[in-house]
Amino acid sequence: MSNTSTSATIPGITHHTTHVNGTTIHYVSAGSHGSPILLVHGFPETWWTFHKLIPLLAENHRVFALDLRGFGDSSKSNAEGNFDSATSAEDLHLLIGLLEVGPVHVTGQDISGTAVFRLAATHPEVVLSFTAIEMGLPGFGLEALGDITHGGSWHIGVMAAPGIPEMLLVGHEREFLGAWAFPTMTAVQSSITDIDIDEFVRTYSRPDGWRGAIGLYQSMLTEGDSIKALADKKPLTMPVLAIGAGGGPLTAKTASKITSGTVKSVQLEGVGHYAAMEAPEALSIAILDFLETIDSP
Repeated sequence: MSNTSTSATIPGITHHTTHVNGTTIHYVSAGSHGSPILLVHGFPETWWTFHKLIPLLAENHRVFALDLRGFGDSSKSNAEGNFDSATSAEDLHLLIGLLEVGPVHVTGQDISGTAVFRLAATHPEVVLSFTAIEMGLPGFGLEALGDITHGGSWHIGVMAAPGIPEMLLVGHEREFLGAWAFPTMTAVQSSITDIDIDEFVRTYSRPDGWRGAIGLYQSMLTEGDSIKALADKKPLTMPVLAIGAGGGPLTAKTASKITSGTVKSVQLEGVGHYAAMEAPEALSIAILDFLETIDSP
């Protein structure tokens, strides 16, 4: 594993790249002690969505946040395999092994939910706990968010339609991210700054910058049956925390259907979809309180 750098960074973290599962993954690390936490971003995000949260968690934990394949500063080459949730789940599994810190507390957000659920269900030995933030799953109602006639969002169909994201979004990253995606789903005003938008635009503007998102959204609309079957066969057995914000009870309802145990639920009031950027302090308290109950003897 080697060190690298990106345009945006924060004090106290180190940037790395590593080759895993046929692709190159960029991740950051922080903290020197405590049980490890792996943060997995959603859309339209990268590891940077956690840049306010990481220092708060790193006071008592080792923290790792990655760019999923096809996102951020990770590789986006079509020659390096698929960009579906099953492939990303195996990336996560192998990355945890390479880091030699497992088992880890896994925290996933938004569209990464299917990948982190696959990881936790199929490799429970590397997952200490499962935290879901603003997360739904195909097979448990997430597909309904693509139904615009019943309040769903147009972008889901666009992202999943072959060739359409590249046609419409390449060259228009700033308009999509800065004028629609973040303002539309943010409740805490001024929580997402021009610096944040600049960083997201930088990575989504890279060649094939939408590749990872396209892969996960195409997966979402085709894998409902397989995710439902996996949850029926291998429900989660580790402690589960569901954190809702702008999406309301969706996360808690979903989490309750994929675990054999109980789910701890927290609702962040007055917060939009991007909880880690809008309310990092409240989010960190929810996560740290949950992890303390697991890590304490």
